[in-house]
Amino acid sequence: MVKIKAGIIGGAGYTGGETIRLLLNHPDAQLSFIHSRSNAGKPLYSAHPDLLGETELVFTDAIHQDIDVLFLCLGHGESQKFLQENQVNSAIKVIDLSQDFRLGESVAGRSFVYGLPELNKVGIQQADNIANPGCFATAIQLGLLPLANAGVLGEVFTTGITGSTGAGQRLQGTTHFSWRANNVSAYKTLTHQHLREINRSIQQVQPDFSGRVNFVPWRADFTRGIFVSSCITCQKSIDQLLMLYSDFYADHPFTIVSADTIDLKQVINTNKCLIGLEKEGDKLVVHSAVDNLLKGASGQAVQNMNLMFGLVETAGLKLKSIVF
Repeated sequence: MVKIKAGIIGGAGYTGGETIRLLLNHPDAQLSFIHSRSNAGKPLYSAHPDLLGETELVFTDAIHQDIDVLFLCLGHGESQKFLQENQVNSAIKVIDLSQDFRLGESVAGRSFVYGLPELNKVGIQQADNIANPGCFATAIQLGLLPLANAGVLGEVFTTGITGSTGAGQRLQGTTHFSWRANNVSAYKTLTHQHLREINRSIQQVQPDFSGRVNFVPWRADFTRGIFVSSCITCQKSIDQLLMLYSDFYADHPFTIVSADTIDLKQVINTNKCLIGLEKEGDKLVVHSAVDNLLKGASGQAVQNMNLMFGLVETAGLKLKSIVF
């Protein structure tokens, strides 16, 4: 079988590094080039030390056209700029990991399909360009979509906590060790940028949704992972809800509904989303957990690549959790 040739733009950051690791070990893909202007000519392990001994590939500042798929692992606003300023062969499929195209935006004749497989699998399979979902958006949506699909989703109160890698690799006042250690803080309360894509997806399956997703994000002193708890008023019994969720995700290999409590460590270093349900009176709490760099970013991007090219959806993504 001829392998899919992949290129990466922005290969020195967290999502670029995760995408490199996944594609190096993917049975049906090969890395053709990894672009980084600031690291051109240096080996990949100069930016990603764990790759020492794994590959002798070096970063390049050239953009190759002899590829099948291009991953854009750039900062927000940079992907649109890149596609405006650089000629990319129209036959090359593009998977963008920024937020530049998640609300239906287009650029240079390219329109993008929102890349949440549990919502848009058929569209992804037919797409040439994918807008990869946000990490918080992935975790929150996967917790809410079964209720929206059943037409019973009302106002939502959501709290989610994320590790430091969610802020990107660039040093900021709220990412350095002495600030993060032994600390938890709220940020972008009720205004987080992922709310727009969350509401758009909910209304895709429940057009009459008129509630509000009230989201309070927290940042904490661990490095990777997202744990979300969403509280909703719901009249269905817990048994009905477990069946509803299990049926909705029956054909989606990475989203698992648990009848037991879930823990963040169960998903770290995997492409899974775990969902746990708790009910008290008419209040339902949906817990969802993802690795923000995998199911929340690069893992989902490779999952989308698999669907776009007709590969087994789980190819290259059967990763081992690091629960201990």
